[in-house]
Amino acid sequence: MATAGHVDHGKSALVLRLTGMDPDRLAEEKRRGLTIDLGFAWTTLLSGREIGFVDVPGHERFIRNMLAGVGPVRLVMFVVAADEGWRPQSEEHLQIVDVLGVDGAIVALTKRDLVDQDTLAQRIEDVRRRLIDTSLAEAPIVPCSSVEERGVDEVGAALDQMLASAPQPERSGRPRHFLDRAFTIRGAGTVVTGTLTGGPLSVGQEAEVLPSGHRARIRGLQTHKRSLETAVPVSRVAVNLAGTAKTELERGDVLALPGQWRPTTAFEAWVRPVRGVELPLTDRGAYKVYVGSAERDARIRLYGAKQLDAGGESFARIMVSRPVVLDFKDRFVIREAGRQRTVAGGMVLDTDPPVRSSRDAELRLRSRMDADRAELALRLVLDRGAVRASDVLLQGAQPQDAIHRGAVAVDGWLVDPTLLSQGSDRLSARLADFHAQHPLRPGMEIADARASLLDGPPSDPSLADAFLSHLGKVGAIVQHGTTVRLPGHLPSTAGREDAERLMAIIEGAEPTPPSVKELLAKGFGLELIRAAVAEGRLVRISADIVVTPGLVGRAEEILRARGSPSGITVSAFREAMGTSRRFALPLLEFFDAAGITRRQGDVRVLRER
Repeated sequence: MATAGHVDHGKSALVLRLTGMDPDRLAEEKRRGLTIDLGFAWTTLLSGREIGFVDVPGHERFIRNMLAGVGPVRLVMFVVAADEGWRPQSEEHLQIVDVLGVDGAIVALTKRDLVDQDTLAQRIEDVRRRLIDTSLAEAPIVPCSSVEERGVDEVGAALDQMLASAPQPERSGRPRHFLDRAFTIRGAGTVVTGTLTGGPLSVGQEAEVLPSGHRARIRGLQTHKRSLETAVPVSRVAVNLAGTAKTELERGDVLALPGQWRPTTAFEAWVRPVRGVELPLTDRGAYKVYVGSAERDARIRLYGAKQLDAGGESFARIMVSRPVVLDFKDRFVIREAGRQRTVAGGMVLDTDPPVRSSRDAELRLRSRMDADRAELALRLVLDRGAVRASDVLLQGAQPQDAIHRGAVAVDGWLVDPTLLSQGSDRLSARLADFHAQHPLRPGMEIADARASLLDGPPSDPSLADAFLSHLGKVGAIVQHGTTVRLPGHLPSTAGREDAERLMAIIEGAEPTPPSVKELLAKGFGLELIRAAVAEGRLVRISADIVVTPGLVGRAEEILRARGSPSGITVSAFREAMGTSRRFALPLLEFFDAAGITRRQGDVRVLRER
């Protein structure tokens, strides 16, 4: 859990009393008596539950460090000093905690030894009033004194009760380790620390540092200075990385398993200003976004509004200066880059939004507000029509959940059944028209079928190919080679008057039949000639010559009857056939290609059967 509260209100002192550990680890923190960077401590409560603290700085100059500590954590111990009461950083820390959302919280009213009972009661009432309409509204307020150790046990008991009622964290999903420190230990190498969420990490696994993509092996794991073989969320974890220099790492990076996360520079979200915001959120403002332990410069484009005032809310597209690793429903904080004030927060709804937002963007995002991960899987399919199963995994959902809710699995894609049905109907209608116009063609070319299927060139040809494969498997189409046809379409020249005339002309002129060019000049169509070849009624022996199978058979008989062991020349073959070199040479080359003969210099030699 994280601490929060105004500077010098006793956060670190209370953590020290609860754990016996001083979270202020820097010499500068000791000298100045205030927390500058993140501190860490842990203890075991009376119930046996172990709890770890991320102690954050309270001074306004170190808000960015505070955000790095509280960002990945959903449990909070909010601290207010009884002698000073509510202060500016109390309000800003509450604003941050409120927009980040919490799964559990307590409020420790420290320094009770410095006030009388009436003042203490007033402070309790004031704090309770300030928590109204925030995520801490129901949090217990526990007075305590770190100096006199009064109320510290009650704080521990409240923490125990909070842990007992807090929802269980996700532990079987994709691990995501938010890095907040990186340092080198002599003899061990590079060590990174942070909060592990989502799923486990184990010694020996290959890991990936994002967004850089640097690969490293996990050499060792520790939680609360205990060595582990496997670390589970949600916990503070120190990871010893092999083959990684400290200079390759920075706060805000994420350690994950390879291929499970995809960094992004744009996401869509629900956004609302913090209470008491002075200036509206606008498209033209310069902002910083804090998510997990990362800090990024950001530009915001609101949907349906030019500005967002206190009390309002909006959907928005947020573009960040450097890739960040996000998950569905991650919480984030927005601060003004110039005035360095916290102005808003929100919830991530789409980690991989369309390049251009459409008119239905707000409707699409609103449908995700109350969706869980299982519903997200189907929403991804319905929103896009079709999505790769691997992309569903990268966005934190399970393809099987989408299939259980009606999506169709198609060769690595998940498809909206309505889109699949419409595509099938469209392609069937266009194939029927094509067959009517070109009855002798074996089918439509695949490139044209792709465009017909998706009503335009597909952005990803593999999607159209997946559609065609699926329609072939269910018997809606037949795909052969580079063509696609309806199952009932069987091109045939049998019984066609023009086909019989074609055959008669070619057969009557053999062994010197007219060329394809000459046949076209006589009015025969190229489709008719190709269909006769496809049916085997004609044999194409070169690009411009077609002959009957009977002529090919006679030519092979001559080769086998007159071909001596030394072979047969083109001239001898031509004389035996009673034709010209124009036809003899293509016939011999046809037999070469068919493996009946092979060329040796100027002669053809029969191959052994």
